[in-house]
Parts: sequence; structure tokens; C-alpha cells
Amino acid sequence: MNVNFNNAEFVTSYFDGKKIDRPRNPEIVLVGRSNVGKSSLINKLLNRKSLARVSSVPGKTISVNYYSVDGKFDLVDLPGYGFAKRPKSEQAAWGKLTDGYFSADRDRRLILMLVDLRHPPSKDDEVMFDWLMQSETLFTVVATKADKLSKTEAKKNADALSERFGITVIPFSALNGQGCEELRQIITDLVQPEEDSSK
Repeated sequence: MNVNFNNAEFVTSYFDGKKIDRPRNPEIVLVGRSNVGKSSLINKLLNRKSLARVSSVPGKTISVNYYSVDGKFDLVDLPGYGFAKRPKSEQAAWGKLTDGYFSADRDRRLILMLVDLRHPPSKDDEVMFDWLMQSETLFTVVATKADKLSKTEAKKNADALSERFGITVIPFSALNGQGCEELRQIITDLVQPEEDSSK
């Protein structure tokens, strides 16, 4: 089964975890701290310039955002964690929103945990990684903003992240597309129906 990543549309935003509709399709989920580049990754992955709103202000996304991709799967963008320039009361609301999503029984095929390749993992990144290790959902770590470093620095940091997490991270750049095709292939393999998996 091929997925046309160009055939994508924004579906809706949820501001209450208890009101998220029952899953329609398999879900690919994005998590990461605020301003790590989730919106930029979505736009690059789906070949769109502004399907997901990009902001230089951490904490801009305060909702669970759904994007339908070719009718095959839904891309789910969760609120960013950490470093958000918002009151603790709002940050607590984000926590409830995220918890509401994860507590529901959904067809989650993959969680993409985004980290900034330029920096070591934050405490929030460490907490998220530990939680993912204990979860039953397949996940991978995507290191964003690879284009902000030289090739030597990018490889050094990617190797360090891979060693820290014990898995091979995927360097990604929304500017030059590094890692984009690899992610598309991983997602395509995971969302295809079981009867097609051997083809």
C-alpha cells in the first residue's frame, strides 16, 4: 500500500482530552518539548508550507491537533512540554489534555519523540523517554534542526543521542528534508493493513 503524503488535510483540534472522538484510522503521534519543531516536521512530511502553524513562541500549540493523511492514517500533534512561557495552571491543563489522549484506547502505531539535535536531552525529554520505554507503543526518536549544525557536529550529536537512548535516532531537517523519506517509509510500513504487509 502506498500513502500519498501530499493528500493531507487538517481535521480538527481538541482542547478537552475527554472529548476526543473515537479513532477513525491508525494514528502516528508527535510528542516533544515546546518549540522543538513539530509543526515544521508536519509541514515537511506532508509537503505543505503552512498546514501546521509554525511559531517561534514556545507553547503555541495548546490543543491536540489531528491531520488526515490520504485517508490511511491520522497524524496527531500533542501539546509541547517544558519551557512553555505560560502559567503553571495552563501547563497543568496541557498535562490533563495529553493524559486524556494517552489514557484512551486508540490505534497508535507509532510515537515520534522529537528532540533538538543541537542540545542534550532536557529533563522533560528524559521523563518522556522513560515513559515511552514503559509503554506498549512503538516509538522512535527524531532529532530535529539537523541543518543548524555542521555535518560533523550533527553526526557527533546524533551518535551521542543514540548512545543515551539506546536506539538509533533519526536526524531530521525541515529545511533540506534530511530524514523525511525515512520517516515516510517507516510510517507507510506501519499503517498498511496486515494482509498487505507481506507484499
